[in-house]
Amino acid sequence: MTTIERDDAVTPHGTALSVNLNKVALLRNQRDVGYPSVTAAAATCIGAGADGITVHPRPDERHIRVSDVHELAQMLTVEFNIEGNPEGEFLELVEQLRPTQCTLVPDAPDQRTSDHGWNIDKDGEFLTTVVSRLHASGVRVALFMDPDPRQIAAAAATGADRVELYTEEYARAHATPRHDEVLARYVDSAHAAESASLEINAGHDLTAENLPAFVAAVPGVVEVSIGHALIADALWHGLDATVRRYKAALGAR
Repeated sequence: MTTIERDDAVTPHGTALSVNLNKVALLRNQRDVGYPSVTAAAATCIGAGADGITVHPRPDERHIRVSDVHELAQMLTVEFNIEGNPEGEFLELVEQLRPTQCTLVPDAPDQRTSDHGWNIDKDGEFLTTVVSRLHASGVRVALFMDPDPRQIAAAAATGADRVELYTEEYARAHATPRHDEVLARYVDSAHAAESASLEINAGHDLTAENLPAFVAAVPGVVEVSIGHALIADALWHGLDATVRRYKAALGAR
């Protein structure tokens, strides 16, 4: 297992922040009045320094709707990342809009939230076909993966450009006796990705509190996607200030 070395004097740089707006849409959908506006939230995030916007449309449209995805595609001036299970209608949407990135997630239609990564042993052939299809539309592809170095190394055979490390386990272990043990698995997984020429994203339950230690220890994290915690923090601090706070947690000046 990798030994984690920390240098508190070193501030991480270069990791992009993509803000997931699903929870803004979830609040909007509780009334038929059209606010809070997903596109207005995106504009605020961009103005505060967000490097990208993420959405995860699900078939029941319980938060982000297909119409939101189209509206965002028309107005975004930063990276657009569309997440989802690569079933027919989702893939057709991505091919039509051609976002910068599509993150493939093995979600069941009724799943509350993403809770596991891909099993390349089982799904590798299927994913290879999907990755090829999206590449034909000029879309960068990331695979949502558990922190398993063997599976991550195998993911390269699908042709994917990136992996997104599923970070719920890290978030649960943060500031507990298991912190270093769990974090070391992410470090090992990142090394496996780099050895396989895969770029590294990360996301799920990352917060302003647990983010600095993660990006300081895990090498090569190009981008983090954060939604639930960031939008929750915005209830207290405001959306603009919260995005700036998360950028600062990533080492931005």
